[in-house]
Amino acid sequence: MLNKALLIMIALLSLPAFAQDGGASSSGYIAMGAALVLAVAALGGALGQGKIGSSAVDGIARNPKAAKEMFVPMILGLVLIESLVIYAFVIAFMLVGKV
Repeated sequence: MLNKALLIMIALLSLPAFAQDGGASSSGYIAMGAALVLAVAALGGALGQGKIGSSAVDGIARNPKAAKEMFVPMILGLVLIESLVIYAFVIAFMLVGKV
């Protein structure tokens, strides 16, 4: 049920991207690609950061003395995930610049 509603919402929200003159321009597809890059990156980054955060809190709750040893790998994982999201953001801006 949720998948059908999501597909219908995406289809309806992407209609303005296809509203172009009769020419051979592909700016609508480039804009949709940029939006898709940002959406997937934000979703993946949020899921990854949530998983890292919950695992760190779970590990600290099980062994409070290991909190100092878990902190640096947790921050490193969060930084790497965020760098991938920022990289996707830059790619999306580069795509929009082609429009």
